[in-house]
Amino acid sequence: MLTSNLSSKLSLNQFLRVNLSASFFLAIVLYLCLLGLKPLNAQTPINHKTTIASDQQIPRQIVVKKFDVVGSTIFSQSELNQTVKSYLKRPLTLPELFQARSTITKLYTDQGYVSSGAYIPPQKLNDGTVQITVLEGKLEEIKVVGTKRLSTDYISARIETAGKPLNVNSLLSALQLLRLDPLIDNVSAELSAGIRPGTNLLEITIKEADAFNVSTNFNNSRSPSVGTNQRSIGINHGNLLGFGDHFNWEYANTKGSNGFDLAYGFPVNSKNGTIKAVVGGNSNHVIEDPFTAIEIESKSRYYELSLRQPILLKPTQEFALGVSLTRSESETFLMNDKFFLSRGANEEGEARISAVRLFQEFIKRNEQEVFALRSQFSLGVDAFNSTINNNGEPDSTFVSWRGQSQWTRRLDEDFLLLLRGDIQLSEGSLVPLEQFRIGGVNSIRGYRQDLSLGDNGLFVSTELRIPILRFRKFDGLLQVVPFFDLGTVWNSDDVEIAHATLPALGVGLNLAMGDRFNARLDWGIPLTSIETDKNSLQEAGIYFSVNSNFF
Repeated sequence: MLTSNLSSKLSLNQFLRVNLSASFFLAIVLYLCLLGLKPLNAQTPINHKTTIASDQQIPRQIVVKKFDVVGSTIFSQSELNQTVKSYLKRPLTLPELFQARSTITKLYTDQGYVSSGAYIPPQKLNDGTVQITVLEGKLEEIKVVGTKRLSTDYISARIETAGKPLNVNSLLSALQLLRLDPLIDNVSAELSAGIRPGTNLLEITIKEADAFNVSTNFNNSRSPSVGTNQRSIGINHGNLLGFGDHFNWEYANTKGSNGFDLAYGFPVNSKNGTIKAVVGGNSNHVIEDPFTAIEIESKSRYYELSLRQPILLKPTQEFALGVSLTRSESETFLMNDKFFLSRGANEEGEARISAVRLFQEFIKRNEQEVFALRSQFSLGVDAFNSTINNNGEPDSTFVSWRGQSQWTRRLDEDFLLLLRGDIQLSEGSLVPLEQFRIGGVNSIRGYRQDLSLGDNGLFVSTELRIPILRFRKFDGLLQVVPFFDLGTVWNSDDVEIAHATLPALGVGLNLAMGDRFNARLDWGIPLTSIETDKNSLQEAGIYFSVNSNFF
């Protein structure tokens, strides 16, 4: 789950979605509208033509000892006082008094509050104090058109924060975030002045993206013990009930295994906070000789409930905090009877792990690169009848930390550099479900899947994706992919690991046909000699994956 979370954040399509200038004409439309939207002090609705009370004679000059600026929720009193400081304690003509008011308006417009402004209301000039009133602009109405299944409240809630008071920079940022939303294919906006002073009308036109998808995958990424060739089918809907909730179901099987995942999540606020529930299960039986005769089987189930909340949310940056509650259960069988086989299980081969996990995620992206970090602290707890061993063996009480990073850099058109890193540290021994694994297509290519496991581990990888052939008619691209992988694992106790360090290099081919089809072929060359029967392509260092999206 940890790896998939990071990978989903770092799709190479981020380059396409963050390149707003190519297909995202929002900024042009919005700014063209703003060219006709004058600042408040230049608009016509304010009818206070005389700023001195009618029973007073208008002097040629006045000396202002203090400006009393009221109505501002953005700037502090000290900031406002500093802005008009040069107009204090000297004779001012009436035009100069209006200039003082205009400096307040300029303070707002320079910061993007283009429909906010200041004016001097009718008043008596007492004790050299002049009141300046600020009228902060706001969105009077947000009209959303073009939606089909997606609720208009989903759109307007993500825009409203930019209109209190209205800031054009915040508005552009909010609209750009909508453009990056996977539920939205494109967005344009038109901003116009409202009827009342300081009010504005915003009309947003939305083109929804396809939220429903059926995908299939065929690969050889599973362990040879249950059969390397895996087939899977997935059904995903990103907007199941119309308010941005997402549903995902996936089934996968090999010759010796069957598994499923079921997930449902929904937004809880306009800042993309989400709650997600996951349930899954697997059944495996060993088909690798010479173990077939003793009929080794295992069954496992896992459950997860998580809350994720972005703290910093910008078009080019995101920082989120989250917490998840997880539960995993497994048992092993020998000749159809429960039997102790894995470390940390009880005498009947059962292991029940309950854990609280705190995670932090950071993403920074632009037109040239995407960089992401993920950190997760896991605390195993004695709850819900978890496995607790009093003999020094690992159980449900543990503490570990895992960190992941990925950096993708565009060197030229479709020419990419990809760097990955993964580390896990544990203060004690862990059950196999929690251990760090190396070997296989997602870690060290050139070795069998999950060849080595340890309580602690480190993995680094670098690869280039070099374009060699384009099929523009089909939006197709073929890339050659040289790579180098290195990983090592170690235990927190004195239990030795046979193949603790695994280096490999190799080359691959990656074929993409838009978003509908992707095929990958890798050949990894192990730099550490390990005896293997090589009864499968995977054990010979060859990995393949074919993925199709039908909707």
